[in-house]
Amino acid sequence: MRVKVTIACTACKQRNYSTTKNKQNDPDRLEVSKYCKFCGKHTVHKETK
Repeated sequence: MRVKVTIACTACKQRNYSTTKNKQNDPDRLEVSKYCKFCGKHTVHKETK
């Protein structure tokens, strides 16, 4: 049931991370605070298509 998802920075729109999530437990889009090497700081990263 786990699917691969790509996580993109909300500030610069770069796709920095990929991870997996369980679609049954987390039906909406994933939102995590991660470090963006392009911005040089911690920003909110959201799941992309």
